Amino acid sequence: MEEKLHNRHALVLSKEYPQANFTWIISLIISVIFLVNSFSFTTGEMNSLVFAMFIAYLATTFLQLFITRRMKRDLLDTGAIQKKTRRLGYVQLLSLVSGNVFAAAAAFNLINERKTPEYTFAVYMFLTQLFVIAISAMNMFKPYVTDTFLVSMAVLLVITVFHAAVLIAVAKLVRETDAPRSMAMIAVFVLLTAVTGNLFALLLGWSLLLKSISNDHSRILKWHVMWEKITRNSMAVFGLFFIILMLAISVTSRFTFDYDFAVENDYGNILQTPSLAYPFGTDNFGRDVFSRIVFGARISLLVGFASTAIPVVVGGFLGGIAGYYSIRTDNVIMRLLDVLYAIPGILLAIAIIAAFGANTTNLIIALSVGSIPTYARTMRANVLMVSNYDFVDSARALGTSDLSIIFKQVVPNSLAPMIVKSTLTIGGAVIATSSLSYLGLGVEPHIPEWGNILRVGSTYLESHSYLAVFPGLAIILLVLSFNFLGDGLRDALDPRLD
Repeated sequence: MEEKLHNRHALVLSKEYPQANFTWIISLIISVIFLVNSFSFTTGEMNSLVFAMFIAYLATTFLQLFITRRMKRDLLDTGAIQKKTRRLGYVQLLSLVSGNVFAAAAAFNLINERKTPEYTFAVYMFLTQLFVIAISAMNMFKPYVTDTFLVSMAVLLVITVFHAAVLIAVAKLVRETDAPRSMAMIAVFVLLTAVTGNLFALLLGWSLLLKSISNDHSRILKWHVMWEKITRNSMAVFGLFFIILMLAISVTSRFTFDYDFAVENDYGNILQTPSLAYPFGTDNFGRDVFSRIVFGARISLLVGFASTAIPVVVGGFLGGIAGYYSIRTDNVIMRLLDVLYAIPGILLAIAIIAAFGANTTNLIIALSVGSIPTYARTMRANVLMVSNYDFVDSARALGTSDLSIIFKQVVPNSLAPMIVKSTLTIGGAVIATSSLSYLGLGVEPHIPEWGNILRVGSTYLESHSYLAVFPGLAIILLVLSFNFLGDGLRDALDPRLD
């Protein structure tokens, strides 16, 4: 009886089993989506490529379901997943051919018994690089590819092979508390590959460097514990994966995509249906929607990050001053911000853009100004709490200046809620950007931006619905990714959840 209870407890605590369940369910849902879209009800024709994707995802679903049943049986019988079951993860890696990142991540998770944050970084670093190559490779079917395409693809392939080697090395070191000093040089090369926009390489390189050369074990432990909490949340990791993938595509597309396909009119290819040459079809001007969405990710990420970073800095500074100093200073700053807070953010943005014109710079300013009061209030509340801690009183007693106390003691200990809030509100900034562009008040109409693409596609919902579906999905996935990441950061940085 005791053994059965222990094994059932092992099933509940297992990290692999919930992810395996999630994987086969999401794979089944995607399979159904492919099946529905493989048949055209208007023309009665079957799309063989989409149907092939349905077959591939359905096979992955059944394999994942089989693995999930095996995992459950192993956990209930022995309290641990057996090696025979873990070897099935190597078979599941074939799902990479169909682009099923959920199944691939579950396979990597199953193969290695003990997971560290470094192993998770290495897995998603490798997956990100593979997806960047796969997305960029779609340009091979176009009649013309940019001059730097072949050289860039060769460089990306070399980086991918290097990332695969690093993944194998990290998997072997997964049981080690500290990385050997020989890993420091590898960590430097991993950091250099982050120039492609693959921030998982940045996280892995820094983590390996920290473990291999740092003697500050408390700092290493703090970094390890924080990321272990985040990587434990599968949805937060998938959200981070999609964000970094969009960032990496935005960086590498400069060398692997031809911008002319996204902005130049091609009246000989107007309203083409999705094909290998035009994966997402073409719009009413003959522009490639796939290229427009790829280049549109730059605008969405740029505006999202910039319109969040500005109010974080400005609002954080004002909130820190208001929370630390006297009641009079607090009242002056916060009452002025209350006036700004009383104006709805979207109306303020529309007014600014209407007055100064629609372009990317004005859009960032318009979205930033309205967000300053909320960040100031968040920082003020944190500073009011931290200012009463003993280490702040000790700094005052030692004669430390107020500015030094604010920026060296108070603000660093008040940043966690600001970081969580910023990740949650970047998604709102992306929606606001697309909404204003959809209304013709965002970036210039000819610039590829997801709201602009959606605006054009909305006029063809009945005849060419894919023109609106693809940019709409891009917006939804990016916003959900930021929300999932924000939830994961909130759980990881909240001391009450330890």
